[in-house]
Amino acid sequence: MTKRQTRQKHFRPRPRGGNSGSASSRRARIPSPESIHIVALGNEGDAFHQDQRPSGLIRTYLGRSPLVSGDESSLLLNAAGTVARPVFTEYQASAFGNVKLLVHDCPVWDIFDSDWYTSRNLIGSADIIVIKYNVNDKFSFHEVKDNYIPVIKRALNSVPVIIAAVGTRQNEELPCTCPLCTSDRGSCVSTTEGIQLAKELGATYLELHSLDDFYIGKYFGGVLEYFMIQALNQKTSEKMKKRKMSTSFHGIRPPQLEQPEKMPVLKAEASHYNSDLNNLLFCCQCVDVVFYHPDLQEVAEAHKIVLCAVSHVFMLLFNVKSPTDIQDPSIIRTSQDLFAVNRDPAASPGACRASPGNPPLRVVVKDAVFCSCLSAILHFIYSGAFQWEELEDNIRKKLQDSGDVSNVIEKVKCILKTPGKINCLRNCKTYQARKPLWFYNTSLKFFLNKPMLADVVFEIQAGIFQAMCLLICAEMYQVSRLQHICELFIVTQLQSMPSRELASMNLDIVDLLKKAKFHHSDCLSTWLLHFIATNYLIFSQKPEFQDLSVEERSFVEKHRWPSNLYLKQLAEYRKYIHSRKCRCLVM
Repeated sequence: MTKRQTRQKHFRPRPRGGNSGSASSRRARIPSPESIHIVALGNEGDAFHQDQRPSGLIRTYLGRSPLVSGDESSLLLNAAGTVARPVFTEYQASAFGNVKLLVHDCPVWDIFDSDWYTSRNLIGSADIIVIKYNVNDKFSFHEVKDNYIPVIKRALNSVPVIIAAVGTRQNEELPCTCPLCTSDRGSCVSTTEGIQLAKELGATYLELHSLDDFYIGKYFGGVLEYFMIQALNQKTSEKMKKRKMSTSFHGIRPPQLEQPEKMPVLKAEASHYNSDLNNLLFCCQCVDVVFYHPDLQEVAEAHKIVLCAVSHVFMLLFNVKSPTDIQDPSIIRTSQDLFAVNRDPAASPGACRASPGNPPLRVVVKDAVFCSCLSAILHFIYSGAFQWEELEDNIRKKLQDSGDVSNVIEKVKCILKTPGKINCLRNCKTYQARKPLWFYNTSLKFFLNKPMLADVVFEIQAGIFQAMCLLICAEMYQVSRLQHICELFIVTQLQSMPSRELASMNLDIVDLLKKAKFHHSDCLSTWLLHFIATNYLIFSQKPEFQDLSVEERSFVEKHRWPSNLYLKQLAEYRKYIHSRKCRCLVM
């Protein structure tokens, strides 16, 4: 065993977040002023070789760096509870001898969707931020760059950022020009793309071809430890300034202003779009399409908007698009070979049960074998059209002949084909493996906020709080998760406003409170009461403050900040200073 290897430490991280556990177990630990807080975001693993990959970048650095110390008892963290899918992992150690090192490693980006407050607090309290990705996972890189980097930039303070591109690009050194190698090189994240991302964030860009001692200890570790020293120097300087300020007067200290009470935490409701869509399919609510066997026996019911959202074949079949719009003979041929629209109400046995004003469209499935698997195919489409293995298993349960199974699978691929492209779903399992699990959140994203087959349009006029109007609509239609999202947006907007803007802007916070109560937004109304109490000196000067009820006024006065006691002590302190004719030594 080498000397370098003897430095390696073995410890278990503590998983945080997920769908279970109390609110306190999911809350990120707040670092103390004497500590260094590092937040690492992203997954440096290869989507194709996750089983063979070594430990992650952060864990490997903590285990090998000679500057990070800690015995087994200090590094072991016992999990408070079982978490099915941790959002972030917390590490604790010591650096430079006696400096506490707190690291939050977030391998998935779900935290920005499910818990915006925790993610914002993590980024806001960080001394150093590390964004890591695998150079062979270009799809995930662009998803992160397009969807999450703008969110990070809004929450980012003036702290150093390191972008670590991990891995060796596939077939980078081979001059082979075959289609397979060319495709592999095209799926890699180039150095230019990584440097461009670093420029957008003002970050330091590093390429780590492997997680060995050189790249971890000397290359990545050297840059990270440089920023750690800079953070310590800055904190020491700020601490010295505070000490000088506290001794400005002749031993007479002003009253200590207590911290305001903690604001209530609004929890985001987990998405249940997928289950809602499947319930919509199984319960046959609001159906506008009925599929029939070639012998005109009813087989299944569905919804045009879901089918058209994933397939141009159904767009063509339901006259949402014309052949001229699609301009793909294979899609036109698939539509004609598989389906036929029956517009004769008398020809369908179950037509009499439909509403005479708006009867469902009757579609005959010409292929009897395909028709026998239609229920499994519809379930596949309503689940997001990506669970190919599950679809294949369900079809095998219905069909004995393997040739029939392959034939049905190929027809499903033709239905999902994109116009003008060679079938991109040729290798469905590989296609699925390239995308992380959080990509498949809901099939609603295919048609959300698009005019195709839309029957409801919300028009919200411009204003500071459009979310309040949307919250009212969400309460009217009983869409609870949308209501919670609007609550979180309003809270985020208010918290981001500085005191001067709150005092000068024409915002009736009391009217907002009353609307929240009227529309049964209990979490928001409770939070607004705490917000008024915390900003008492601002809102108490506004005329609408008098519109608070007796109960609301009592709550605000009880939890106001700063308190009456502090204001009295401050007045006495100022009186004493003026009576003794004291002045600041600095002035």
